[in-house]
Amino acid sequence: MRLRIFRKAPDQEETYRVYEVEPHHGMTVLDALFQVHDRQDDSLSFRYSCRGAVCGSCAMLINKVPRLACRTQVAGLIDETPMKLAPSQSIGQTIGWDPPTEVLIEPLPNMPVIKDLVVDMEGFYAKYRRIQPSLLMREAGGRESLMGQDILRELELYTNCILCAACYGACPINGTDPKYLGPAALAKLFRFSIDPRDTDGLKRLELADEPHGWWACRFYTNCNKVCPRSVPPNIAIGRARQELKEKNKVMKGET
Repeated sequence: MRLRIFRKAPDQEETYRVYEVEPHHGMTVLDALFQVHDRQDDSLSFRYSCRGAVCGSCAMLINKVPRLACRTQVAGLIDETPMKLAPSQSIGQTIGWDPPTEVLIEPLPNMPVIKDLVVDMEGFYAKYRRIQPSLLMREAGGRESLMGQDILRELELYTNCILCAACYGACPINGTDPKYLGPAALAKLFRFSIDPRDTDGLKRLELADEPHGWWACRFYTNCNKVCPRSVPPNIAIGRARQELKEKNKVMKGET
C-alpha cells in the first residue's frame, strides 16, 4: 500500500513523499505512520497520545477528510467513496495524488504547519479559552446539584467533545475568517449556557454575540459530519441564535 504524505520542515518548501507500507489486519493510519517512521524515515513528524480516540491529538487530513489517525483503518481508504463535505478554500486539490492507488495524509487545515503533520493549535485553544470553558457553580444550599435525565443527555452531546479540532479544520468559515471562534468553541459555550448548575446560564451566549461568533456560521455542517464523537455544533449554534433573537425581542418589547 502506498501513502502520499505531506512533508514540510521549518524554513523549507512543502512537498509530498510516497512510502510503501505493509498493511495488516486492523492497521490504522497511525499504525502506518509508525511503520514509516520506524522502518523508512525517522524524520517524519506527527502528533499522537492515547491511540484510543480519546485525546484527539492525532487529528489530520486523510483523503481530504479531517479524521483521527488512530481510529481510521487503512482498509477501505484506497479509492473510497469520499465523504460529501461543503467545499473549503483550505482543502484543495493535491497534484499528483492517485486515489485508486494511494492514501493521502496531510496536516489538519486552518492552522499553521509546524512540521510535517504537526500543526500549531495555539489559535484554536486561544479561541476556546475566550469562551471561559469552566463551570461557574451555583450555590446549592448545602445540597447536591441534581438534574434530570433529559438535560443530562443534552449536555452529553457537547461534553463528548475531545478538542481534536477536526471540525475547525473542516469548517469553510475558519478557512476565510481567521477571527471566527469556530465550531468547537461555540459548541462548548452552548454546553455551559444550558447547564442548570451554572450561575451565568444563557447570559453566557453574549460572549459570542458578535460578527465572528454565532452569526458567522453558514451551517455547512462539515463540523458535525467529521466529528469523531458526533458532537453537533451546528445545532448548538442554531439554538444559540434563536435564544439571542428571542432575548432581543423581549428587550424591544416585541411579541
